[in-house]
Amino acid sequence: MQKRYNFPEVTLLITHYDRSSSLERLLNSFQFLNLSFGDIVVSDDGSKPEHRAKLTELQKKFAFNLITTPVNRGLGNNINKGQDAVKTPYTLYVQEDFEPSTIFPKHFQDAVDYLEKDSSLDIARFYAYFAYPNLKPYGQGFAEMTYSFWDPNHLKFYYYSDHPHLRRSSFFEKFGRYPEGIKGDLTEYKMALSFIHNKGKGLFFEDYSTLFYQKNSEAEPSKMDRANWREGKNPLIKILRSIYLPIRWLKNTSDLYFFNS
Repeated sequence: MQKRYNFPEVTLLITHYDRSSSLERLLNSFQFLNLSFGDIVVSDDGSKPEHRAKLTELQKKFAFNLITTPVNRGLGNNINKGQDAVKTPYTLYVQEDFEPSTIFPKHFQDAVDYLEKDSSLDIARFYAYFAYPNLKPYGQGFAEMTYSFWDPNHLKFYYYSDHPHLRRSSFFEKFGRYPEGIKGDLTEYKMALSFIHNKGKGLFFEDYSTLFYQKNSEAEPSKMDRANWREGKNPLIKILRSIYLPIRWLKNTSDLYFFNS
């Protein structure tokens, strides 16, 4: 018999926009893994009528707390209003296009235990496109992220990420609310700066592509456009990247130095 995992102290917070089939898949996957939470909050960013209708159907099936807005207000507003509805001490934040793997529950239990035991920890990250550059072994596959001003790697600024993570529900008290009215990638970047500026501390799961899968179908593609040229193997792209990255490091350092929380 499959083990049941119950986390009454955790709210599952899902942000949603026009991808109700993806949301249904995500909720079904948690049920399949026998994962239950103290509450589930779905924050919808003014989806189209057909998706809003599907949300109402899903709400009856999964009994989640649906937070809506009449018009699309962007990622920052969507996370803010969703987090405001959370009443438990911890929040598992997941965007609707992800799906947990079969090994996620055990490692999620480890992450909850770590935050329970160590009050200095603010988040535990479960997914990324790349490894955080500075990691110190912590335990059970997790490592502590460390930030150094002198490190020339520009990836060090992405200490925080909107990808699936566990955090304390008092997150806003320490790091402020998400900026609103700007593009999603800039929203994420500014929160990352706030996290460093306010001396956040977090864990990173080192095998970062094994706990969640990001699934975007043709019918419900990703809502975030990201530049891919920085990862190319073309010699010209490599030259451009060698010029770009030091400039990016200087810009990020300046943004952090002049950051106003």
